[in-house]
Amino acid sequence: MINMQRLGIFVAVAEAGSFTGAAQTLGLTKAVVSFNVRQLEQELGVSLLIRSTRRVSTTDTGERFYHRCLQLLQDAESVLEDVRSDHAGLSGLLRITTTPEYGARVVVPALAAFAAIHPQLRIQHVSSSQNDDLIAGRFDVAIRLGQLADSNHHARLIDQFAILTVAAPGYLDTLAGAAIRDLTQLASADWIAHSRLATPLSWQVITPVGESVLFSARHPAMITADSASSLLAFALAGAGVALLPAWLVQDEINRGRLTHVLPDHLFPRQGIYALYPNTRHVPEKVRAFIDFLSDRSGAAERA
Repeated sequence: MINMQRLGIFVAVAEAGSFTGAAQTLGLTKAVVSFNVRQLEQELGVSLLIRSTRRVSTTDTGERFYHRCLQLLQDAESVLEDVRSDHAGLSGLLRITTTPEYGARVVVPALAAFAAIHPQLRIQHVSSSQNDDLIAGRFDVAIRLGQLADSNHHARLIDQFAILTVAAPGYLDTLAGAAIRDLTQLASADWIAHSRLATPLSWQVITPVGESVLFSARHPAMITADSASSLLAFALAGAGVALLPAWLVQDEINRGRLTHVLPDHLFPRQGIYALYPNTRHVPEKVRAFIDFLSDRSGAAERA
């Protein structure tokens, strides 16, 4: 029979990198932690950890077993939470990661409204510009923007948004003719781009006559950054042209601090996705929040 507590102790040791750290996290003695890990290794007949005087690390087998344990423990916790929610509403911890910009503007307000409906549910929001691993980070949901890479996780399309080419009026004033009038001139501009984008920068663009053409920047990006807020700051400072989400730049366009370059050319709309681990049992809290966020996004679109 599987001893779930023993699996949890092993996971804590693997994450802490020491028996002492795991013991402090779990509120147990170091001797109890060490004993349970030894018992687990004896039951499995394999070595899960490499022990040294300074640190404990997982063997190759231990690393694979660690990830399987994470999924198993998450499945078990989800089942228990769903049983509890049948009687007392959603409870436990909902852990979500988003980009800082979209998280602050859209997801955090949605989480606040969701928490008000489910007062027994604890919320933990993590802002990150990196595509953090859902399993290793123990995230229930990740909100991802743009084009999704291949993934073993479930993904649900929540909404879509336009991306706009923008530049500060001060930058445009430095150009010959003080304007960008066509794709050829746009291709020669100084580009500010996200560091995750491939070189050369290229997109499929719909022209004013409805023709789809492949647009490519003539030169590599002059400036790269790993967050949309940094790209926006560079654009506002007059460093060049950036392609940014409409929800991030529309206010700056309305204020005249940014100019929408070639507004009659349409760059591909981007998706907003909710990713959640591909487990046999999807927790009710995960389903409920994704439905809530989807309904909220649809309502905002119709408003």
